[in-house]
Amino acid sequence: MSRVISRTPTVTDPRKSDTRSPSASSAATSSRVWSTKSSRHAGTGNADVDQTGAGAGIRRVNVVGIGSGGLDQITVEAVHALRAADYALAAVKGPPTGASEWPTDPLFARRAELLERHAPGVELVGVPDPERDRSSSSTSTHGDYRGVVLDWHEARAEAWEQAMAQRPGDVAIPVWGDPAFYDSTLRILDRIRERGRLELDVQVLPGISALQVLAARHRLVLHEIGGTVTVTTSRRLQEVVAAGADNVVVMLNSDLPIDELTDWHIWWGGNLGDAGETLVAGRVGDVLAELRAHRERLRAEHGWVMDVYLLRRGAGAGRGEGTTT
Repeated sequence: MSRVISRTPTVTDPRKSDTRSPSASSAATSSRVWSTKSSRHAGTGNADVDQTGAGAGIRRVNVVGIGSGGLDQITVEAVHALRAADYALAAVKGPPTGASEWPTDPLFARRAELLERHAPGVELVGVPDPERDRSSSSTSTHGDYRGVVLDWHEARAEAWEQAMAQRPGDVAIPVWGDPAFYDSTLRILDRIRERGRLELDVQVLPGISALQVLAARHRLVLHEIGGTVTVTTSRRLQEVVAAGADNVVVMLNSDLPIDELTDWHIWWGGNLGDAGETLVAGRVGDVLAELRAHRERLRAEHGWVMDVYLLRRGAGAGRGEGTTT
């Protein structure tokens, strides 16, 4: 029997918060940004932008973990870091939709909401995210996938460097969850520092990760007594299972590649911390169709879905199972 919890979803229209952002097929070739302090598109001719290049002195960059989606999951330490920044920087993803010139990125809008709540007055600067090659022909092997991601990191580094060169001052970069788990921010900042154009003093403020929220919501420990837990991506799940892992946390899910694991037990969470948060637990063979339906519902209602789950081989009935609220 599965356990399902769904919080009443609240769908926020980011356009009402004036957090739109420009589209770009490649941000690395454009200095265009979108700022929550302005209703206009900001390019290199914007009077508010420093045209002198990198600027003088070392600037502090605080990479701030902001939690898995809830506006109040952020730590007090992280709030202080946001308030101390001259501005915050975030990628803006997605192409334009419909006839609108300004695409809506719900995750950028969520960051704007968080700043408005905890650091009002701090500008959020959006940098159009470069397109990444997601074709199966380019990402069929781990080596190919790694190469594509490294190319994307390089393009992102160029775009962020350009944006920071035009805006002097200390920067906060709000990162979903915790910067230590499957996030490219620190690698991109390393690339910028290696170029030598900007002097950056990078500090990291940890955040509440989706792994922690998943365990808390399901009221479980991620490993057995004295046991191990493997953290991987859906892309490499089959590989780690074949290698003998039997207690696995899975992140970065484009799908749920668990059709062959019918007798494993799963504890799943979608959009954790958000108003539409949904939890399901049960035997994979019993709940897989339900899980896929929840993923599509969350995507339709919110414009995005981020999910994480724990898989355990041959586990019996889990804590809290058999209830539905």
